[in-house]
Amino acid sequence: IHPDKGAAEAIAAAGRAGRRLVMAGIVQDQDYHDSQVVPAVDGRSVVYRGPLGGAARTKTLGSAYALLHLINFDEPFGLSVVEALACGTPVIACNRGSMPELIDDGVTGFLVDNIDEAVDAIGRIGEIDRAACRAAVSARFTVERMADRYLDLYRSLLG
Repeated sequence: IHPDKGAAEAIAAAGRAGRRLVMAGIVQDQDYHDSQVVPAVDGRSVVYRGPLGGAARTKTLGSAYALLHLINFDEPFGLSVVEALACGTPVIACNRGSMPELIDDGVTGFLVDNIDEAVDAIGRIGEIDRAACRAAVSARFTVERMADRYLDLYRSLLG
């Protein structure tokens, strides 16, 4: 939970869309958490589960309607985005950093520029085929695929 990760934006978007928000993660900025997250956590419309790993993380991501990844920085890679897609969960993310490389807009989720667009995307998440989310990860982010791409890059550099 950190200002760069967009917890407050996710709370706002889910609330405006009338959707329950389940949040998980470590608190990296206690002041931000105390001022922006804690007041919204009511155990019903906004739930904070703390850090989740293993089966609990997979179950939470896999049963989610969507992952809201409303980041406030140019994230170089979004592991939680790939993890959600691997579980078949569509992602709604800010259109910045690596997000356009990870999310096929309209296919595996939606890229948005503001909270209004995020609220609209939440309403449209039923357009996304969850099997397409999983297939995108299988095609692009398996261990074998990533290793092959690294080897190709190294070969091109050695030329």
